[in-house]
Amino acid sequence: MAVAADTFHAFVERTRPLAPAAESGTLAGLRLAVKDIFDVAGHRTGCGNPQKLAQALVADRHASCVQALVDSGARLVGKTVTDELAFSLFGQNVHFPLPINPAAPDRYTGGSSCGSAAAVAGGLADIALGSDTGGSVRAPASFCGLIGLRTTHGRIAIDGTMPLAPSFDTVGWFAADIEIYEAVGKILLGRDGYRAPLSRVVTLAPLETWLAGPPEAAEYGRMKQRVGLHVEKLSALPFSASPDELYSCFRNLQAYEAWQAHGAWITAHENTLGAGTRERFRYGETIGEATVQAERERRQTFRAEMEALLADGRVLVLPTVPGAAPFKNATPEELQAYRERALHLLCLAGLAGLPQITLPLGRIHGAPFGLSIVGPRDSDIGLIRLGRKILAGMRAE
Repeated sequence: MAVAADTFHAFVERTRPLAPAAESGTLAGLRLAVKDIFDVAGHRTGCGNPQKLAQALVADRHASCVQALVDSGARLVGKTVTDELAFSLFGQNVHFPLPINPAAPDRYTGGSSCGSAAAVAGGLADIALGSDTGGSVRAPASFCGLIGLRTTHGRIAIDGTMPLAPSFDTVGWFAADIEIYEAVGKILLGRDGYRAPLSRVVTLAPLETWLAGPPEAAEYGRMKQRVGLHVEKLSALPFSASPDELYSCFRNLQAYEAWQAHGAWITAHENTLGAGTRERFRYGETIGEATVQAERERRQTFRAEMEALLADGRVLVLPTVPGAAPFKNATPEELQAYRERALHLLCLAGLAGLPQITLPLGRIHGAPFGLSIVGPRDSDIGLIRLGRKILAGMRAE
C-alpha cells in the first residue's frame, strides 16, 4: 500500500521498517503513530533533540503501551515530532519543521504531542500515542479537532518512555473516531476501578473566566448544552487554593521534577536546546525544597477537594483551553498570555491525578475548540463512553 506523503511535518521517522503488527486483533488494519519519547524496538528515541538522538541506544524492546497496541494488530507507521524533551504547549521545536494543523493550517497544532496530533488530524494515522504531563494530549486534541484523554495518573505503565515530571506524566492517545478511541482504551486501560454511572454534571463558573473572550464563552455555552445531562452550576470554586495558587503549584512542581530528571544532561548540553525550552528547565533549578514541600501539601489538599467534588457519579465540565489554537504569527507575548490562561484550566486534572477527556464539540473563528470532562479516579473508560454518547447525540442533531 502506498504511503501518503507527510505534508503535515508530523513524523521524524517513517522510511525504515517499523515493528510488524499482529496478523489479527481488535486494531487490525489500523495505522499507529508513536510520539518520539516512547521506545520502539530497533530504533533510537530522540525526545525531540538531535543530541539526545545521537546519544541514545537502540531500544531492544517496545514501551509496553506500544507493545500492547502492536499485539492487538495496529500497524506502526512512524515516530512523530515532539517538542524538545516534551516541555512545551504549542509544538514549536527549533530542530524540526513546524507541524501543520490540518484542521486550521494558520494555527499551531499544540504540543508537546504535536506530530501525533497532526498525523491523526491529517489522515496519516488512525491512532497516535502521546503523553500528557501538563496538557500535551488535551491541548493538541482541542486545537486539531480530535478526541484526547489524559488518563488517571499511574493507570497505564509508562516504562520505556522519557520522563518529564513523573508525578504528572501520563500516557494518552489521539483518534478522530470514538469507536477506535474506545477500542484503544480497552486495551491500554482494562476495566475501570470506578464503576458508578457518570450521570451528574457540575460546572464551575470561575473557570470560564479563562476563556479568551465573549465569542469563546458563547461557543462554550453551546457546547455545554450538547452534554445532555442535568448540570449543577456552582458560582464559587470549592477549593481552598485560588486558581493562581493552583497554577503556581503545578508550574513549580512540574519544573522542579523536570529539572531533577534532566538537569544534569541540560547542564552538559545546554547549547543544543531552543531558548524557550532552556528557560522552562532552568526555572526548575530555582525551586527550593521548602517551596516543593509547601506545594506538595497544597496539592494533597486540592486532590481531596477535587475527589469530594466528583463523588457520587459527578463529572466536571470545563473548557479544554481558552479557545482556538493561537495563530502561528502570534507574538511571544500573545503566546505566553495564552499559555497561562490554558494552564489555569489544564493544571486541575494534572494536580489531582484524575482523568480528563476532551471532545471536538465546537468551532470558533473557523477552528476547532474542545470541551473537557474530568471524572473520578479510574473512571477513564466511563469518560470515553460518556464521550461516545455525547458525540452520538451531536451527530443526530
